[in-house]
Amino acid sequence: MIVSSVEELFTLFNETALILQEELSCSYLEALAETGENLFQGSILQKELSELTTKRLKKQYEEIHLEKYSNEDIRKAYQLVILKGMKENVQPNHQMTPDSVGMLVGYLVERFMSQPSFRLLDPAVGTGNLLTTVLNHIHKEVSSIGVEIDDILIKLAYVNANLQEHPVQLFNQDSLEPLFIDPVDAVIADLPVGFYPNDVRASDYQLKASVGHSYSHHLFIEQSVRAAVPGGYLFFIIPSGLFESEQAAQLHEFIKEKAIIQGLLQLPASMFKTNSSAKSIFILQKKGEGVQPPKQALLVKLPKLSNAVEMDKILAQMDKWFQENKG
Repeated sequence: MIVSSVEELFTLFNETALILQEELSCSYLEALAETGENLFQGSILQKELSELTTKRLKKQYEEIHLEKYSNEDIRKAYQLVILKGMKENVQPNHQMTPDSVGMLVGYLVERFMSQPSFRLLDPAVGTGNLLTTVLNHIHKEVSSIGVEIDDILIKLAYVNANLQEHPVQLFNQDSLEPLFIDPVDAVIADLPVGFYPNDVRASDYQLKASVGHSYSHHLFIEQSVRAAVPGGYLFFIIPSGLFESEQAAQLHEFIKEKAIIQGLLQLPASMFKTNSSAKSIFILQKKGEGVQPPKQALLVKLPKLSNAVEMDKILAQMDKWFQENKG
């Protein structure tokens, strides 16, 4: 039986993480970050391991040569082991962006960003899966930044970027606190949906709730707009019901004041368990001198992404839109 590259890497990540998990008495995800770092550094960094464990790990690492694998193979295998770890240690806000959606965001970033090099921010970077998917599908020079409050997730993102040799600057902080970064040309984010518990911090935002907690996804949109240069593009994965909540009117006003809507792509309902969990890709451009709205926004209802014939039609339609609106 022929074993695929992704399966080979998955087996290595999984088996070595299990060895480290047992030996270090830590969680599977922590052990996964440790084994990824060992692979990247080409040595076993945990000095407290027994001689036998060190030998076992060394033997397994020596069987794999990362340079023979593509970035996408590494990313997919690493994503699968992270998903395995997340199932064992369920945390509701740790949900990974599906590959097909990440690739679609990568395609959109590539089309909208006409310059040969640019700065990209993911303020909800998580394990780095969306960011590295996008980086793997962009044929431009990108310097990228990721922000994440969870220290295990950011460690996984750091290892993820290293294994794929993407130079990503990572900040371990609450993304809604001030970001000490230079303005960026583009922002991507799979928006964390829910209420933001820090009312004091939320009070610094235009989109704060008048009563009770503010929506974190609204605040993330405002923070992203703040972080972008005038004319910068923002690509958000949003709940399809974003404009149906009781705070929607406020969000509408903010967007009208600060940005131009470039497009909205409704993801196929078949991707989601329920209608209420459906998502879309929302594309904004920050207002600035000389920034013109498109003749009409790019509005697309995507078919099943596995339906090649229908997807080709949609891509041709999108291509025509780019020619007419972006030259």
